[in-house]
Amino acid sequence: MVAPSGANEQQTLQFLSSVLSQRGPSALPYAEDTKWLIRQHLLSLTSAYPSLEPKTATFTHNDGRSVNLLQADGTVPMPFQRVTYNIPVIIWLMESYPRHPPIVYVNPTRDMVIKRPHNHVTPSGLVSLPYLHNWIYPSSNLVDLVRNLSSVFSADPPVFSRRPSNPNPNQPLNSLSHHQQQQQQQLLNYAAAHRPAIPPPGARPYPPSPYGGGRVQPQTHTDDAAEVYKRNAVNKIVETVHGDVGVMRKAREAEMEGMFSAQGVLRRREEEIIKGLKEMRDEIEGLEQQLQVVLMNTDVLEAWVKENEGKSKNLVDFDVDSAFECGDSLSRQLLECTAADLAIEDVVYSLDKAVQDGAVPFDQYLRNVRLLSREQFFHRATAAKVRAAQMQAQVASMAARAPHYVT
Repeated sequence: MVAPSGANEQQTLQFLSSVLSQRGPSALPYAEDTKWLIRQHLLSLTSAYPSLEPKTATFTHNDGRSVNLLQADGTVPMPFQRVTYNIPVIIWLMESYPRHPPIVYVNPTRDMVIKRPHNHVTPSGLVSLPYLHNWIYPSSNLVDLVRNLSSVFSADPPVFSRRPSNPNPNQPLNSLSHHQQQQQQQLLNYAAAHRPAIPPPGARPYPPSPYGGGRVQPQTHTDDAAEVYKRNAVNKIVETVHGDVGVMRKAREAEMEGMFSAQGVLRRREEEIIKGLKEMRDEIEGLEQQLQVVLMNTDVLEAWVKENEGKSKNLVDFDVDSAFECGDSLSRQLLECTAADLAIEDVVYSLDKAVQDGAVPFDQYLRNVRLLSREQFFHRATAAKVRAAQMQAQVASMAARAPHYVT
């Protein structure tokens, strides 16, 4: 998919919004939190360099995978010897963009050849620049990248035009005949008169690079020792700075990993603290409920003490068993059932001792134990029912007294 040719900023915005908002199998493989920044980068690029157009195309990785990606296809202006040339390039925005740099290729036309060797362009057209190696998210962007490309290509153009091979390129001009010298001079004049200029906005021609020009006479270059030393020193400084930046980046990444780990530990501790605080609040509520029960029982005991305080002053001899009386029929029934249960327990214990001593026949022992066990079961069942009835009565009494203690 290609943005409309000669489209204005609004059309480009609509194109980018459409392709970046797609969902499903046709969606572009960019992270959702970076799509807005990708759109802004491409809009800024097309605004600064109208010769570069955003497109979507299929990119094939080295492992054979094919994926649909965004690209900026067009030309980069390159000033060289007071003339501006256009270098055709393709800027691929990979899946991890903008957290990682794009991939840039020089895309020569049929009448162009990539210069070999070149410090920043491989024979396949892949561009390698310090700006790409030192890509920093989110400050790095496509506009600065293209400016850097233009500056680097101006210093060392990456392509030159194809030209017919000269059977003797090293032949000096003065060794040719007069007629040949006239032809050579005409060619030079024609080339000087037809050097390419800056293309108009929206135009997409690929004019020849400065190495074309129709010149037949080869150019010889002699490097000054001072220039070679200066260039080597600059390259060494660039390599050192690049290495320092890599070391600093690794250190910062390790520091960030440590911070992320500490953040995870702090989050786990926060969860534990919140859980402990909730348990403490639940425990406080339980203790407050127990306190209410204790206060109610204290009131009951104090009332009983006040009621029975004067009864024992004039008593000299009294039965201990009659000192405590059951308050209601349920308590009396529970007392009787418990007493009968404990008495049967004592009788069974005595029968065990008797049968061990041989005082009671074994068959009589079994018969008596069977009868006593049945009677004990009924007493225990009755006691359980009485306890349940007393619990219900106590709950009803507590519910009736609760508003008094709340106020």
